[in-house]
Amino acid sequence: MPNPLVLKLEQRDRLSDDEKRVLESAISRVRVVEADEDIVHEGETPSESSLLLDGFAARYKIFSNGRRQITAIHVAGDFVDLHSFLLKTMDHGVLALTPCRVAVVPHAALEKITADHPHLTRLLWLNTLIDGAIHREWLTAMGRLSATAHMAHFICELFLRLETVGRTDGATIHLPLTQAELGDTLGLSTVHVNRVLQELRKEGLIRWQGDALTILDWERLEKVGEFTPTYLNLQHEHR
Repeated sequence: MPNPLVLKLEQRDRLSDDEKRVLESAISRVRVVEADEDIVHEGETPSESSLLLDGFAARYKIFSNGRRQITAIHVAGDFVDLHSFLLKTMDHGVLALTPCRVAVVPHAALEKITADHPHLTRLLWLNTLIDGAIHREWLTAMGRLSATAHMAHFICELFLRLETVGRTDGATIHLPLTQAELGDTLGLSTVHVNRVLQELRKEGLIRWQGDALTILDWERLEKVGEFTPTYLNLQHEHR
């Protein structure tokens, strides 16, 4: 399959053949991370950044009482810790929720890109800006939307992000997240997550069988979730 990062960036702007080669050559190796293993550990100072090629990952924080809050879900095409290139010490961990294939990009390669390829640098910067926009949207949804609306919003967002990198099948996405993981993401109990999903099913908005989640009525799901995709910056324009 095409490099999902290239697909993600080309949704927003044109990449030259040279820029695509630069991205490919920046990858030093590809590693496999098993489910429930950390891709990046909190407190470490990475010398390389990790690009998710396949699977689902999560940024997370653990509290002193052992409770976990997931602050981002990452899909193929996401640099899970591009910001470590400049921030250095990680203030959170990044966990593989499923088996993941991860491309490793040394910070030395990123430094060379910033020195020699200003347009590509801007697109990678855009990546981190979109991460920030998603954080703002999540914070707003968690603070002001009902649990049902928040779940609908989350599903809409994840569908579009997966569609951008060619990981949808019609109206269906492969979503192997447990209800406990959804609870840690949305700030809900597992029981509440189950109740919300049942409500969305009952209303004829989604069907979720095994790992396959199908959106049955996109317009109504958008309305329930008060979802508008502006913050995902999906429009193609010169950056």
